[in-house]
Amino acid sequence: MPELRKDPVTGRWVIIATERARRPQDFSRQSVEFKSGRFCPYCPGNELRTTPEILAYRTRGGANEPGWTTRVIPSKFPVLRVEGQTTRKADGLYDKMSGIGAHEVFIETPGHGETLSTMPVKRVEDIFWAYRDRVLDLRRDVRLRHIMLFKNHGEAAGGVLDHSHSQLIALPVVPKRVDEELAGAKRYFDFRERCVYCDIVAQEQEAPDRLIAESEHFLVISPYAARFPFETWIVPKSHASHAETMTHAEIPDLAATLQRTVRKFDSVLERPPYNLILHSAPVQDHPLAHYHWHLEIIPKMTYVAGFEWGTGFYINPTPPEESAKFLREG
Repeated sequence: MPELRKDPVTGRWVIIATERARRPQDFSRQSVEFKSGRFCPYCPGNELRTTPEILAYRTRGGANEPGWTTRVIPSKFPVLRVEGQTTRKADGLYDKMSGIGAHEVFIETPGHGETLSTMPVKRVEDIFWAYRDRVLDLRRDVRLRHIMLFKNHGEAAGGVLDHSHSQLIALPVVPKRVDEELAGAKRYFDFRERCVYCDIVAQEQEAPDRLIAESEHFLVISPYAARFPFETWIVPKSHASHAETMTHAEIPDLAATLQRTVRKFDSVLERPPYNLILHSAPVQDHPLAHYHWHLEIIPKMTYVAGFEWGTGFYINPTPPEESAKFLREG
């Protein structure tokens, strides 16, 4: 029988459609395939065909030359720009503000065909070091309220270029969905005087039906009210509201944990497209006792259709316990 599950953070209800239960082999495959023979601006040797780098880790060469292992550049087609003044004003009964922010691209590896699953784990680690470096720099700009790191892997997930990359967008406002997540975590904290994510970590360790993997510093779980088949969270065991405060021990562990998780996707789900989003507290906030940063990874196995858009309900045909079992054993 179908059941409704409530997300303890956002209060969002999800329909777990057990009568439609679908296993990995029941989904149509959209494996990510790399196209060869096309010009790629992110490959070594094409540095002058991109915007000038902001940050690079390299073994040789100078700025905007080959020899880099990880490279960060401003987006050539930014959704927001760092130049200008923040202005907010009325437009009749409406409200608008200037498009101040930042949009950066993290070129994760010089190897064109490499992915998070196949690149050296040190490359994965450097993505998080680069993210930390960029956030610590950008948050000094008090105009910027929230910074999000995300990755669109594969065309079906919004990836435009094959070359493995992720993006950072800094905003002059806190997005509504982030606000809802923060507010839900605060309600839980005010009622129980505990962090909801810390409680999730403790419960999933005690009753590991939704536990996919565990490392020294992180838990990999299929969340209780998963919106999508094989939705996966990587949650730090130690409480911290801001991802940029990760320790020198946590970052290598996160890199290895993320790579193992993506390899499970590739094995069980045949290299699916996916979105990866890093959830972190607004950068101008002090450390928050009620919020806990984490990574969410969503393979593109189903589509959001009219019912979901019209009601805000998600229908998940694969119970998270089943998803966790397949990924755990895959």
